[in-house]
Amino acid sequence: MTWSIVAHNPNSGSFAVAVATKAFAVGASCPFVRAEVGAVSTQSMTNRYLGPAILDAMARGLAPAAAIEGALAGDAGRGIRQVHAIDRNGRSSAWTGDNCVEWCGSLSAGGISVAGNMLAGEPTVRATLASWQANPTVQMPDRLMTAMEAGEAAGGDRRGRQSAAMLMVTTEDFPDLDLRVDDHAEPLPELRRLLSIWKAEGVARLGIAPSKAEPSGMVDLDAIEAGWISRGMDLRFRR
Repeated sequence: MTWSIVAHNPNSGSFAVAVATKAFAVGASCPFVRAEVGAVSTQSMTNRYLGPAILDAMARGLAPAAAIEGALAGDAGRGIRQVHAIDRNGRSSAWTGDNCVEWCGSLSAGGISVAGNMLAGEPTVRATLASWQANPTVQMPDRLMTAMEAGEAAGGDRRGRQSAAMLMVTTEDFPDLDLRVDDHAEPLPELRRLLSIWKAEGVARLGIAPSKAEPSGMVDLDAIEAGWISRGMDLRFRR
């Protein structure tokens, strides 16, 4: 009931998932990312335990195909599962169970995998992949967004639209970007609107937030206040 992208940018080290569906709150169940390890989307009749299991296996050095195989081995519902993953070496693999609802399947290229089920047709994943390949110099979030929009224009989920999400991690133990549209008549346009806000407000916060390189982040009260003042906010720390 979903189509998604799992992608890796070796230059930035980022891993990301973008996903859309005619179901509620897809961002709560399908996308999984882990810094320096990989990205996974688990969909169709979603088994959320598969995402962490596959990431754990790839962290131990298994290739995506072996990681997926191992995670599915104990899942009696593997026939109704669809899952795909990409690792830090750009290797990808996808599983579409024999009982998944048509149209269902996947396509991949270097650094990307696209998979979907319950779709209007194969053009959805083909257009998504083609858009990704046509924009190699575009930053990861915008590249994902444009590719998902191309898939939507080619048919998308055959049942309609309801939710979408985008999740991206680079160096930290938590996502740089975590956007969710849980219930909306036009989830991808709404996701693009949220992405524009993240670019205007969220990116700047990444540079001053606590991180592995700077565990406390920015703590200079004067510098923080100066930023508030420049934006017209009458805020001051207690001293």
